[in-house]
Amino acid sequence: MSGIEVITFGCRLNTYESEVVKAQAEKAGLNNAILVNTCAVTGEAVRQARQAIRRARRDNPHARIIVTGCAAQTEKQTFAEMAEVDAVLGNEEKLTSASYRSLPDFGVSAEEKLRVNDIMSVKATAPQMVRHIDGHVRAFIQVQNGCDHRCTFCIIPYGRGNSRSVPMGAVVDQARRLADSGYREIVLTGVDATSYGGDLPGGPTLGFLAKTLLKHIPDIRRLRLSSIDSIEADAHLMDLIADEPRFMPHLHLSLQHGDDMILKRMKRRHLRADALRFIEEARRLRPEMSFGADMIAGFPTETEEMFDNAVRLAEEADIAHLHVFPYSPRPGTPAARMPQLDRSLVKDRAARLRAIGHGLHQSHLDRMVGTRQWLLVENNGLAHTENFTLVAAAGLRPGELVPATITGHNGKHLDMQLTAAAA
Repeated sequence: MSGIEVITFGCRLNTYESEVVKAQAEKAGLNNAILVNTCAVTGEAVRQARQAIRRARRDNPHARIIVTGCAAQTEKQTFAEMAEVDAVLGNEEKLTSASYRSLPDFGVSAEEKLRVNDIMSVKATAPQMVRHIDGHVRAFIQVQNGCDHRCTFCIIPYGRGNSRSVPMGAVVDQARRLADSGYREIVLTGVDATSYGGDLPGGPTLGFLAKTLLKHIPDIRRLRLSSIDSIEADAHLMDLIADEPRFMPHLHLSLQHGDDMILKRMKRRHLRADALRFIEEARRLRPEMSFGADMIAGFPTETEEMFDNAVRLAEEADIAHLHVFPYSPRPGTPAARMPQLDRSLVKDRAARLRAIGHGLHQSHLDRMVGTRQWLLVENNGLAHTENFTLVAAAGLRPGELVPATITGHNGKHLDMQLTAAAA
């Protein structure tokens, strides 16, 4: 091979950073290289990264393989000891071209491969400007990184460091650049995005940042948030939900569970009533609002009654896009030291919760039939409605915004018929 290939795992923030990583590596003159941007959120994510590295080496025996991302930060020795890996860069190091100029030669020891510093010592997030997000018609902007909270199941703060925000002016400049490049939809991303601004002068909030972008950049046709913690939602964000048609009617929530005792043992900052109250208020302000959510099944000490509370929360909140994770103990986290459930029970509960999520998604698809929607056409023959529902859109040009009437669905995505735009 020649050039640089990037393999990305995990969140939208990683997708955004992969563009930065590629640009910095190219700036350093790196060639014939594969960069693997890893995720550490579950043990399965780490396993998949290791598998991809081995496959990349088999397919490209002479390429240089560089591993970075959250798993490289939290399990640096694991990757350094892989014979297939030539260098390991931390989450901070991956963003600078100097890191790629000082890579070790082939055949060095595991310790010599490492370029991973203490992420907790990083106190600021420098703006990273990109003009293009490869393979995506939606543009992602990093507004925040790291997390100050210490949920008992989560390893991510140790991969990303403490919370730090990108200054508002830099975010506005980046959004304007992407809108000028033709992107119709922009997605604001972060590890704990709703903590945005707490470390900046004046303490601007995520909602205020979003308002500012829409006010000053009229070419942004659609603005979306990647994932939020509803307990941190601010008044500006609620204003956008109520009054701003360019703010998309879909929110992905970090719920994690529906039982108060488990939420406390997770060290979450909300209770089930808080989540339901937020969802009810958002729907009151914007009836077409849909919700996605992350939920964990089989957390340590979870009883059948506690699991049922999680199921009931998903049903009461009518979560249209439910992402279910079987609990995965991450070494170094408090939850890994709690009494664990049998793995077969964890998998069983995850399957049952996914089945509930499937039923909720079917009901959501049913309700969409007959509605008129504006669709953003993706690169894969599909499109997304404003409330983030997939629609079959074969033959349409990626990046287009088109009006359509929803005519049915196949259980996975909606079918549609193009209509004339409203006057």
